[in-house]
Amino acid sequence: MNETKVRDEEFRVPRPAATLRHSVTESIRQAIAAGRFRPGERMPERDLCEMTGVSRTLVREALRQLESEGLIEVIAHKGPVVSRITAAQAIGVYQVREVLEGLAAELFAEHATDNDREALKAAFEEVKKADIAATRIALKNKFYDCLVTGTGNEALGKTLYMLNARTMLLRAQSLQAPNRWQQSLSELQSLLDALDRRDAAGAKSIATDHVRRAAAAAMHTFSMDTRDKKRRA
Repeated sequence: MNETKVRDEEFRVPRPAATLRHSVTESIRQAIAAGRFRPGERMPERDLCEMTGVSRTLVREALRQLESEGLIEVIAHKGPVVSRITAAQAIGVYQVREVLEGLAAELFAEHATDNDREALKAAFEEVKKADIAATRIALKNKFYDCLVTGTGNEALGKTLYMLNARTMLLRAQSLQAPNRWQQSLSELQSLLDALDRRDAAGAKSIATDHVRRAAAAAMHTFSMDTRDKKRRA
């Protein structure tokens, strides 16, 4: 499980929010990322209403959005469940991420403005302070948003966005590995150092290695799940 206990209070939606439906969608998305709902697990609407503190109508609208993103699927006579990712699919996602995130680091080193660099550093400082599973995932996503913005490459951002749903599930899975969070922070610090030096080749290499290490951690959890299933069989 995650290094920190997942509590429903983390995902409660403040009612004064300007765009309530968006807030509900984000809350459920982060709950999935944090492991509140596991791949293949049912997501009863009653539980989601209690978790977020909103009406069933808003929950259903949020679920439709998440279904369109591929983060959940609706199964007949079962309702919404968190989408499963097979080991083969995970390998494919990491192979693509390795190339794209390496390119993002390279382009950021070459093209980022001073403001882009400051935004990325500020985002990393927030990541380091995160001590709750859902917050860690959300802030790490923000870090990568800042990285992509600094590349100046719109096509790269859109391509990574298409992988966002599966990337979020896999990121949550990789961070469950023992000590992975601290290792991840160390790797991101090395990446920032390379970007500060405007070392494009070095930044690309570090970013690529970061994805490979995350892949190894995630694949380890796949292996553990397989062994658990065999023991229960």
